[in-house]
Amino acid sequence: MNKMNPKVDQFLEKATKWQEEMTLLRIIVLDCGLTEEFKWMHPCYTFQNKNVVLIHGFKEYCALLFHKGALLKDAEGILIQQTENVQSARQIRFTDINQIKKQKSIIKVYIKEAIEVEKSGMKVALKQTSDYTIPEEFQNKLDSTAELKKAFNALTAGRQRAYLFYFSQAKQSKTRESRIEKYIPKILNGKGIDD
Repeated sequence: MNKMNPKVDQFLEKATKWQEEMTLLRIIVLDCGLTEEFKWMHPCYTFQNKNVVLIHGFKEYCALLFHKGALLKDAEGILIQQTENVQSARQIRFTDINQIKKQKSIIKVYIKEAIEVEKSGMKVALKQTSDYTIPEEFQNKLDSTAELKKAFNALTAGRQRAYLFYFSQAKQSKTRESRIEKYIPKILNGKGIDD
C-alpha cells in the first residue's frame, strides 16, 4: 500500500459522516498504487501527477469520483454523471460500507482502468462554447450593447458556457430576461457566474 498523506488522516478524523466508508475506499485506492494527495478539500489520488480519482461525501451518499470517468467502459453500469452539465467526471456512489465491501474487486478494476486511461493520454472531448445555444434574449443584449459584448467575449470559455447554460435553462422568456439582467453587472466586471 502506498504512503498515506497526513492531510487525508486529518480529513477522515474530522469527518462526521461516511468516515468508515471513506476510510475503506482510501485503503482500496491506495492498494492500486496511486499517490495520495489532498486537493479541493478532499482525498485525491494521482498517477504521475495526473488526477485519477477523488473521495467525497454528500448528505445522501459518499462516492469515488473518476476525473475522466466518461472514458471508462463502465462494464458494470455503476458510473453516475452528477448533473447533465458535468462533461468528464463520473461517480460510483455508496450508501453503506457493505456496498463497498461487496464491490471491492469491481472498484479496483475501475481504478486500474482509470490509471490506464491516464497512461494512454486520452482526453475527454469537451463541449466548446460554440456548441451552446445563445438565448435570443441574451443575443439581443449583446447586439445592442457593445460594452457587454466585449466583456462577454473577454470571459474565459468556461465562464461563457456557464452563463449560456444558466440563461438557457429558463423555460420562459421573462425568466431568461430576468436572469440576464441580474448577471450583466458581473459580466461587465469580468466575473463568472459563481465568482
